[in-house]
Amino acid sequence: MPDVQQLQSRFTLLRWLLAISSLLLVAGLFLPMLTITQFIVVSNNFSVISGITELWKAEQYVLFIVIGCFSVLVPLTKIILLFRLLQNDERPHPNKMKLLRLVHDYGRWAMLDVMVVAMLIVTVKMGAIASIQIHPGLYVFGAAVLMIMLITQMTVNTLEKT
Repeated sequence: MPDVQQLQSRFTLLRWLLAISSLLLVAGLFLPMLTITQFIVVSNNFSVISGITELWKAEQYVLFIVIGCFSVLVPLTKIILLFRLLQNDERPHPNKMKLLRLVHDYGRWAMLDVMVVAMLIVTVKMGAIASIQIHPGLYVFGAAVLMIMLITQMTVNTLEKT
């Protein structure tokens, strides 16, 4: 069992990493992820947020809900929960630990996988009539997703040792 000072420094590190990953997530949601060029003339930039908005406009409500929930709401909820768990330098209530484990177990499916599937759908539908160019938003979003997964694992490990 780690001493109090080690635990406090570990929590401080996790809070800083979580703040950085939060900024990356917000940037990744709004930065352009890809450009779709159709017939060499028409070109559209898409971010996660603009893609979700386009799904709503195209009346693709099921995809709008699935991608919106798993790419925006779940990560934001996970970040808020992690900040709340890490705001005290002590072991949280057992119910919060159960919730953290649940978020950790199911949260890893939420963000990256859904975005990859959505991009595959777009790619397959476009086929030979369009080309897709990847932009930094994809990498920023992916980095945020990976960092949040890592921080969640580190938080679970730290809290289980206390």
